[in-house]
Amino acid sequence: MGILSTRKVGMLLALFWMGTLCYFWLPDHIPDFLDLRTKSTVKSKLDVLPKIHKLNHLPLQVNVKQLNISAGPDALDIVHVCITSDGKTLGGMIALINSILTNTKHHVKFHLVTDDDNADHLGLWIQTSSLKGIDYEVKTFPVSWVTGKIKIRGGRQELGSPLNYARYYLPRLFPDLKERIVFIDDDCIVQGDIMELYKIPIKEGDLAAFSEDCKGMNKRLSRLSNVYAEFLDFKNKHVQEKNIRPGACSFNTGVFVTDLASWHRENITGQLEYWMELNTREEVYGNERGGGGSQPPMMLVFYDRYTPIESLWHVRFLGWTSGTSYSKSFISHAKLLHWNGKFKPWGRVAQHSDVWDKYFVPDPSGKFRPVRRGRGLQA
Repeated sequence: MGILSTRKVGMLLALFWMGTLCYFWLPDHIPDFLDLRTKSTVKSKLDVLPKIHKLNHLPLQVNVKQLNISAGPDALDIVHVCITSDGKTLGGMIALINSILTNTKHHVKFHLVTDDDNADHLGLWIQTSSLKGIDYEVKTFPVSWVTGKIKIRGGRQELGSPLNYARYYLPRLFPDLKERIVFIDDDCIVQGDIMELYKIPIKEGDLAAFSEDCKGMNKRLSRLSNVYAEFLDFKNKHVQEKNIRPGACSFNTGVFVTDLASWHRENITGQLEYWMELNTREEVYGNERGGGGSQPPMMLVFYDRYTPIESLWHVRFLGWTSGTSYSKSFISHAKLLHWNGKFKPWGRVAQHSDVWDKYFVPDPSGKFRPVRRGRGLQA
């Protein structure tokens, strides 16, 4: 076998290097015969981390500790929770957040809604307390969205607070969020694993999951019979056109699970606004025993299109009286407690306030302080 000339050796080396460069520079066009290239089949860790948003110059944190990326796909399941609150109830939002985090090992993303006056306060509270590592975003609710659309006919004028209607506008507040979300009123405490509520099966064709008020323990403790007739004016022709049974079971809108893609597709926000605006021109709701506020429009829109939530996931009416409605043993087994009514858990005479106190994180600014017997502190 003869010896190759210098020219031929040079040509062979040149061809070899050109082929090698093309192999790595043009990976989609050259087959990987030797399986030398690393082909990524998962997103970068940076891609799966939630985005960090800023509002009113508040840096919003990502809780990296909760997101254990190396644990596999299941660790990337994120529970989306929305809570709304104003200055009078901001401590309730903080206690609720802490209770959710304390009782779950899953990653939770908090979507927090407040008003312009309290956005800075909320951000400072979170970032200078034990909650500073949570994953959250803060949105201020534009009052203009509900201006001229609210009319409260009953005695509880606080139900006319614009933030009470922020739950109507979830897709508009969080346009990038297409997943399922849990909405929880700020006068609640969660004692179960929030993932269990988040994963509740919603029947095909239903748009949300709510707790019914006419069954079990919640029916016994209510002063109402908890049917539609106690919330809507059935003399109104528009209500009559809905063909709603007056004796149909009502549900509580303080806790619900919904899919925001379905909400957007069905234009739920537009439907709710229709009933709000109609009620300002003619009586649709407000003078009945159940009162007005944000609940009646949701009862109209979601009639016969919701899945019931298991009763222990929404134990309510704790705020209806100052006396004890439930035994301590029952309270300890409840997965979600709701102080709906005027006796809030941060108030002087609220029942089972010791449960709420376990999760309250003191306000570093001192603006919000629970009122307790023997203390002249103002919340």
